[in-house]
Amino acid sequence: MSDRDAARPTPRIPRGFRDLFAADLAARRQMVQTIIGVYERFGFEALDTPAFEYLDVLGKFLPESDTPAGGVFALRDDDEQWMALRYDHTAPLSRFYAQHGNRLTNPFRRYQVGPVWRQEKPGPGRFREFYQCDFDTVGTDSMVADAEICAVVATCFEALGIGRGDYILKVNNRKVLGGVLDAIGLPQDQSGGRLTVLRAIDKLDRLGEDGVRLLLGKGRMDASGDYTRGAGLAAEQIEIVMGYLGACVSDRQEVCGRLRELVGGSEEGEEGVRELEEIHDLLDAMDLGPDQVLFDPSVVRGLAYYTGPVVEAVLTFEVEEDGEKRELGSLLGGGRYDDLVERFTGEKIPATGASIGVDRLLAALEALGRLEADRAERPVVITIFERDRMADYQRMASDLRSAGIAAELYLGKKGFRQQLKYADKRDSPVAVIAGSNEFEGGTVTLKDLRLGKKLSREITDREKWKEQPAQVSVKREDLVSGVRSLLERHS
Repeated sequence: MSDRDAARPTPRIPRGFRDLFAADLAARRQMVQTIIGVYERFGFEALDTPAFEYLDVLGKFLPESDTPAGGVFALRDDDEQWMALRYDHTAPLSRFYAQHGNRLTNPFRRYQVGPVWRQEKPGPGRFREFYQCDFDTVGTDSMVADAEICAVVATCFEALGIGRGDYILKVNNRKVLGGVLDAIGLPQDQSGGRLTVLRAIDKLDRLGEDGVRLLLGKGRMDASGDYTRGAGLAAEQIEIVMGYLGACVSDRQEVCGRLRELVGGSEEGEEGVRELEEIHDLLDAMDLGPDQVLFDPSVVRGLAYYTGPVVEAVLTFEVEEDGEKRELGSLLGGGRYDDLVERFTGEKIPATGASIGVDRLLAALEALGRLEADRAERPVVITIFERDRMADYQRMASDLRSAGIAAELYLGKKGFRQQLKYADKRDSPVAVIAGSNEFEGGTVTLKDLRLGKKLSREITDREKWKEQPAQVSVKREDLVSGVRSLLERHS
């Protein structure tokens, strides 16, 4: 191997990151536009904040805060201040509201769509860079805003083709769990004991009851040998917490009754139960039944900043990936965070919101067979026969683009057959063909590539193939209307 070969870098991508192809991006764009349409219908307006925030502004709220740099990607700015890539859209929103709250409507309702980054251990379906679609209401403590989260999410799912029976929203209240922890005598100290309990419960779906029991007790070692320190609860305390987790039934009012017994008269716990009862009445008023929204005490959310109602959304079916069936996990998470803005202002500003995980939702739509990008956006390909007529071909492309039709010239050097293969690979709907005969006659030939694919599977007779309508000739001045007519066949 020469020194020159040795100096060449190996093309590779960092763990937990990925490349996205045009079809992936088109599908995501179409899905996100549907979600944004629902957000705006509910009165939320767009906001964009920087990818980087100062590290102290973001705060340490991630579930795995013991990982390097607190689970974030951080660097030191030229003024020696630490900055980090945002790990969600909520912490930046709190900073934004603290800076600009006097200029905003109150309550302030906003949505934000974009990538976030977490320095976590990557795994199947778990990336270090991923997209989120957030919506939040800042400036109200009304449970209407919390109940409305369920309405927004249900509307989004059903607008995307995920109907009733395919998803369930799970709602809980952090205050109720606080009441249970009061009842077992776990103090609200600064050592993080309560937060360790929260994070243990948050892993119930992934680790099961036995795994959570270990994390509530001495700790747990996973298959890779990594050890997670436990909350150190006594056996009788663990049993009370596990009984709390088993309080989920389909009747939301019955769940509230069971939780009231478990909080043992705790003022915080009683307040949490009352808030759930109010949310139940509001859900009934919005016709969101138990087949859409359940009260599930096991939902606590891993982020440390939640202070009240919390919500998750999951699918009720498994998806197949690499020949194996697996659950997609939570498609949405959110809840109330009344203390975040107070970090900056010293004044308690109530807030609540949720975030849809774009990547998992895309996988869900693909599993349901409801993921299809707008095929009309694929470009019409103009094939090249006469190299000295490039200006004429360029005018054809310009005419189509001016009419709002995506179009491109074939820029390779291969023959006609290869040009059509190129158009097929681009999933082009139409190929424009103009050689010397067409130029002399003032015409162009339009080949409906999608219809041609369909007919090639159905027609075997040579004479019938000649009669097929996948190729037509039109006058040059009718190029735009002719192409549009072929596109409308498939719209």
